[in-house]
Amino acid sequence: MGGERVTEALESCVTLLRSVVERDWAEVRAGRLEWDCRQTATHIAEDLIAYAGQLAGRAQDAYVPFEIVLEEGTDNAGIIHVVETTGVLLATALRTTPRAVRAYHPYPFRSANSVGFAAMGIAEILLHTHDIAEGLGLPYEPPAHLPEYVLTRIFPHVQPGTDHWHTLLWATGRGELPGRAPLSAWRWNNNLVLGTERLTLEGLTPAAAADLAAGGTGGFDWVVGGPYQGTREASGMLLKAYEAGVHRPEFGVFVLVRREDDLAIGGMGFHSAPDEEGRVEIGYDLVEGVRGRGYAAEALRALSEWALARDDVQSLMATIDHDNAASQRVVARAGFHRATVEEERSVNEERQDMEKALRLYVLAKS
Repeated sequence: MGGERVTEALESCVTLLRSVVERDWAEVRAGRLEWDCRQTATHIAEDLIAYAGQLAGRAQDAYVPFEIVLEEGTDNAGIIHVVETTGVLLATALRTTPRAVRAYHPYPFRSANSVGFAAMGIAEILLHTHDIAEGLGLPYEPPAHLPEYVLTRIFPHVQPGTDHWHTLLWATGRGELPGRAPLSAWRWNNNLVLGTERLTLEGLTPAAAADLAAGGTGGFDWVVGGPYQGTREASGMLLKAYEAGVHRPEFGVFVLVRREDDLAIGGMGFHSAPDEEGRVEIGYDLVEGVRGRGYAAEALRALSEWALARDDVQSLMATIDHDNAASQRVVARAGFHRATVEEERSVNEERQDMEKALRLYVLAKS
């Protein structure tokens, strides 16, 4: 889908550029940018080939060290040809890159997968086409599903609106939305991925969470029996938080993917962001057929270590059914300790609607 969406975005861009191919792009500033329209069109091509290069070269620590340089005398038609060519190269790279591949991108967790690079490429195309159109005094609005694709994949921290295009323009400092303060600085947000010896914990985007909550796969290949219902319910909670504008992506839901075969085996994540005292609750489930192999404890140790290294987290909590001995063993192996009687009683009083009594386990910052 990412390659198809890049192609659609590219077509909308090229259609507009061709309509003004006879204009002098170098004499007109592109919207609110410091660049002129010629520089901005060239920049689109630079970004598209850079993203294709990151994926094709499997870059891990920095950008692949190359750039494109237009031949002297290249006219507007030539620039359009370059934009088209680099867009095709990115779309091809997206279609041929295995799902598990991640490549270097600095924001915010130093890597992105093919879905992230697709969304970034589409964003560059749409937003800079808008800048050029604004500079040249032309109307431009892409198909609504393209900015929605971008927002639900690399802007998980932005509350969605009914108008995806104007929400994206606002989120990138290019427009206003009623009830929201104008932005002067912004940054997109690729998903967080944590690694263990046998697993990767892949943070869910709102798009993936919506698919899982609706009964889909979330873009993952699952072991037989997956995904488990708890993962679908957690995805629904993530989606509600996103729609309410309170979702913090780093405290969302992670799908546990086995390294040996790239199959998803379960889910793990936070019930919300940390409270005022730095406490945050964590939950998890595994597909029944892979339980008893230490996967849950391995993932829980990694996610706990990551969370407790943050300044805004002081302790982690896990609430478990009183008779779920297997899950209690998991948290114990991950370093959690049984809470005090008073703490456990307080939690149960808060959750009187639960059919079974809960045991509370805690792991605090050392």
